Parts: sequence; C-alpha cells; structure tokens
Amino acid sequence: MSTWKRDFASGLVVLTPLLVILLVLNWFYQQIADLPIIEYLVGQIESEAVAVLTILIIFLMLVFSVGYLMRTTFGRLVEDGIDAAMNQVPLIRVLYNASKLAVETALTGTEELQTPVRIETWNGLRMTAFKTGKRTDDGRVVLFLPTAPNITSGFVIEVEEERVEEIDERVEEALTRILSAGFAEESDPGIDIDVIDEMSVDDIKRTNDD
Repeated sequence: MSTWKRDFASGLVVLTPLLVILLVLNWFYQQIADLPIIEYLVGQIESEAVAVLTILIIFLMLVFSVGYLMRTTFGRLVEDGIDAAMNQVPLIRVLYNASKLAVETALTGTEELQTPVRIETWNGLRMTAFKTGKRTDDGRVVLFLPTAPNITSGFVIEVEEERVEEIDERVEEALTRILSAGFAEESDPGIDIDVIDEMSVDDIKRTNDD
C-alpha cells in the first residue's frame, strides 16, 4: 500500500468512529427535541437546548432512582414481574429481551468473559470462543462462541474439555480480532510491510510456505 493510501486509511480509522458518534448524538438530540413535552417546555423557557437538557437531567434522575430501587428486594421483585409480563407477549418478548441483552452487554463490557480459547468445529476449522466458567452435568465445558463482527450475538456451546485448545491471549485481543472480522491480526513478523507493497500475491504465498 502506498504512503498516501496508508495515511488516508489511518485517517479514516480515527475519524469515522468520531463522525458516527456525532451523527448518533445529533439523531438522539433531534428525537428528544421532537417530543411533545419539549414544545411545552420551549413555550415556558424559550430555549430548545435548555428544554432538551432539562429532559436529559430528568431522565438521568429517573435512571439512578430505578437503579437504586433495583438494589432492594422490592425492586428485584418488580423487575421479575416486568420480565414475566413481557415474556408473555410473542413479539414484545423478542424486542424486550434483545434490547435488554444489548444494554447489559454494552454496560458490562468484557468482565463477564473469561479465558479465550479455540475449538475445532468441522473439517479442521478453528474458531475463537470464551470460557463461561460453567460446566454441564456430564462434565462438558460451556463456551460462548461469538459471531463476527457483532459479538452481541453468538452461540452457547457445550464441548468436551479435550477439544478445547488453550491460547496465550487476553480477552481484549481476542475480541479485537473478532470485532475487526480478522483484519486486526498482527502482520507476520518475518515479512516487512514495505516489502509486501512491492511483492505479488504469489510471492507472498511462496514466502509463507517457506
């Protein structure tokens, strides 16, 4: 890859996530600004920005209040009741559980994931999975096998322990590889990146074979 292409790609890697965040924040702001209560508040304080800020403060206060309530026995009973009620409605059940799982995954990060491992699925293919710390009654290891690049979905699999291959890798490194669809893998240390720019695909294959 030439220098200008590499610089352009590096710039996109840095700026694209920031632009996406700005677009999401702008969309979020517009959604709040279009709420009927905002029109009422604007009529009272004559400032859309202050009205939106007021709604956000009220929402944050509500979030912290509900979060504090969830630490109590009564709060947990309320949550169990809501879960049970939502799971009675077919379509609502899917939306409710999916959104709840997405929020829990985003807020808990990788703390719930344990050691990354590799397993051989079929025809010699290996896939990255994560230990959950659980075992089945017959002694099989319970693993979470995420999909790429969306790690919020995947499969919970039960495999025999001898099929699990331990790897010297941190959770963050394994997640980076999955989130990048494999493109974040480190380059072969035996091949210099500048030399690769001048080599043909066949030359690279012959170098790897050697």
